[in-house]
Amino acid sequence: MQGGAKKTGESIKETAANIGASAKSGMEKTKANVQEKTEKMTAHDPLQKEMATQKKDAKVNQAELDKEAAREHNAAATAGHLGQGGHHTAGTNPNATGYGTYR
Repeated sequence: MQGGAKKTGESIKETAANIGASAKSGMEKTKANVQEKTEKMTAHDPLQKEMATQKKDAKVNQAELDKEAAREHNAAATAGHLGQGGHHTAGTNPNATGYGTYR
């Protein structure tokens, strides 16, 4: 019976880490959109405005890739560490802080 509790606990931890990864992704996307709007408002050249949009798109795409990588990592960590009590970290960016980490 205890094995089922461990699986449930790991599943809850994975879900929490995935929620954190989604929140982080959403925050990065919002920051990219705000930065684009700011750059478009201050830019006078249409080329600068287009560059701002391209930068935003790249940041949004990277945030989505990071979120998906974190989900895959969390699933692999849960599958590979059931009952082992390992340390799990989500995300691919070593400079990212605070999301998806649990013990």
